[in-house]
Amino acid sequence: MKYYRNVYRFEVLSNEPIDSVTLEQLSYEVTEGHWSGVFLDNEVYDQECTREEITKLLLAQGSDPEFLIGEEDD
Repeated sequence: MKYYRNVYRFEVLSNEPIDSVTLEQLSYEVTEGHWSGVFLDNEVYDQECTREEITKLLLAQGSDPEFLIGEEDD
């Protein structure tokens, strides 16, 4: 099984500070609300990762690696 890491930079312009936001809130505010947002092209990439690398990245995000990698590679 292959694993991939993707990093997206998204710029948001608003008339108030934004402390923290969920993806759902971000989507709503940019499409229906009062924020403007755009992906920044130069910072999007695919990086193939080993099982060990993806495990470390998932743990760093506070996620349980089992939901993505399971117990065995296919």
